[in-house]
Amino acid sequence: MRFTALLGTLAAAFFCNLASAQPAYPVKTVRIVIPFGTGGSNLISRWLAPKFSEAFEQTFVVDPRTGAGGNIGIELVAKSPPDGYTLLISPPGMVFSPFLYKKVGYDPLRDFTPIALLGSVPNVMAIHPSVPAQTLQQVIDLAKKQPQKLAYGSGGIGSTNQLAMEALKSITKTDIVHIPYKGATIALVDLISGQVDIVVVAVSSVAQYAQQGKLRGIVTLSPRRSHALPSLPTSAEAGQPQFVMENWYGFYAPAGLPRDIVDRLNTEAVRAMKLSDTRERLGSQGFDLFPSSPQELAAMVKSEYARFGKIVRDAGITPE
Repeated sequence: MRFTALLGTLAAAFFCNLASAQPAYPVKTVRIVIPFGTGGSNLISRWLAPKFSEAFEQTFVVDPRTGAGGNIGIELVAKSPPDGYTLLISPPGMVFSPFLYKKVGYDPLRDFTPIALLGSVPNVMAIHPSVPAQTLQQVIDLAKKQPQKLAYGSGGIGSTNQLAMEALKSITKTDIVHIPYKGATIALVDLISGQVDIVVVAVSSVAQYAQQGKLRGIVTLSPRRSHALPSLPTSAEAGQPQFVMENWYGFYAPAGLPRDIVDRLNTEAVRAMKLSDTRERLGSQGFDLFPSSPQELAAMVKSEYARFGKIVRDAGITPE
């Protein structure tokens, strides 16, 4: 019996030492995949990568994998090993793409481990100064009095610009004509020239034009006011709390990432996003930063998945 007990003690000590001898994460280069070559995920990733490299004493690199509406990069991460060496920073396109494409190679609810919600770039509804409206309710009233009189420009079929306006049309039972462009920037140019009446676009794109009087900001499509245009009310303050469309950015890994690695990545992401230089640099680009827990990001993905599905169905958008 004493011999058996001794063997048990030795075995326990051996496995304990073996576990403690396992290399700490990370021991090699970590890549942060971004599904779009430009935009918020690119800016955040390139800012965070050196912060992570310093904190973890290992190289973190940004790996752009663009194409197919972001689905190429997102699918790559979904099918990567859950070892912490392939990560993803993505805007909400990851959540609504399954409703816009007949085939995507991932499920946003099952194929990812949420790490942290990093922040957002709020969208703003802007109108041409010739439109006789000063508030969101006045825009709605005008659209009801004159169906198909107003036209809005978007970045194309399935863009957040379109989804935002289609949500408003559904909520308010209004008929506003959709003019799709090959990018929101082109739509914004035509708004300033008076070719369209309304555009929903990132606050960072409209702030200077609003201050110059070239367009009129109406409402911020966010639960909170934007520091870039603090005078604009939120959609809730304007009486339409469901009219929300943020370019929010989530930090993910493939499903099954060990909890200890999730916690370490979350801790460093939250710390990095709270640094004063981060807030100054990204804040100047229109970001509102509010890093969260993994659970909060998981809840966001779940609720936005349901909401976007309803918007696409109600708008009758056909998957490509």
